[in-house]
Amino acid sequence: MINKERIADIYKTIQQEITDGLESLDGQAKFEEELWERPGGGGGRTRIIQNGALIEKGGVNFSAVHGPLPEAVQKAFGVEPQDFFATGVSIVLHPNNPNVPIIHMNIRYFELSSGKYWFGGGIDLTPHYIVIEKARKFHRGLKEVCDKYDDGFYAKFKKWADDYFFIPHRNETRGIGGVFYDRLHEESTALTKEELFNFSVDLGRSFVPLYTEQVQDARDLSFSENEKNWQLLRRGRYVEFNLVYDAGTKFGLQTNGRIESILMSLPQNAGWFYDYKPVKGSLEEDTLGLLKKDVDWLSL
Repeated sequence: MINKERIADIYKTIQQEITDGLESLDGQAKFEEELWERPGGGGGRTRIIQNGALIEKGGVNFSAVHGPLPEAVQKAFGVEPQDFFATGVSIVLHPNNPNVPIIHMNIRYFELSSGKYWFGGGIDLTPHYIVIEKARKFHRGLKEVCDKYDDGFYAKFKKWADDYFFIPHRNETRGIGGVFYDRLHEESTALTKEELFNFSVDLGRSFVPLYTEQVQDARDLSFSENEKNWQLLRRGRYVEFNLVYDAGTKFGLQTNGRIESILMSLPQNAGWFYDYKPVKGSLEEDTLGLLKKDVDWLSL
């Protein structure tokens, strides 16, 4: 029987699996854990890793919160006053080396006391320098997970990610996208609630192998001061998106979430160089040219 308690328990297990996998991948740093309680109900387990051999800063958060639905969220969802329950795992990793990409994942479940529920989540990749072969592998791995449940999921959720992880004021995508979905339930798909949950779990468990593939042959590459500055600039774009457009950030703030956990997605260091323009023919210019919607990474 699938219920909110079981969903939260398995999400918590996935957090453990991912932190174990990332500690092994980093090989040096360990996660620090902080347990917290939300004043309105529920709480979570924040795990932060810093100053590692691979990861400069990263977080793997688990939360399960509940209580009266705030008025601002009621209006956004178009529902009457009632209680809510929300649980999920969220991850952002900022690597040391500019040749290794930033990665984000979120899997979540939301339920209202009226009985309405939905699943949301996704994984997206933000390379500082886009390598076509690695972009192709990343999207191929996501498609394999999606195809287990619905052969239309990948195209639909890839498009959703392209549209969501877009920075309108820069007219560029945050990275190479991935898959993103929200408000999935039995009535919006051909899947049962159990199958939707299994899809969420499989996506969560694909995180470590997908990122390991990106890290290989990249973590030990040398880099210049120019490449490090480019990394800081791309991190700045990441900050802009997360603070201005990200729905999860807004939801956390509107529901009186724990601010340190909400903003764990931000890097330790970022840069905003005035009127930056890449050198013609440079790798930086090549990457900017690919930060567009609707790129077919599988056949590029």
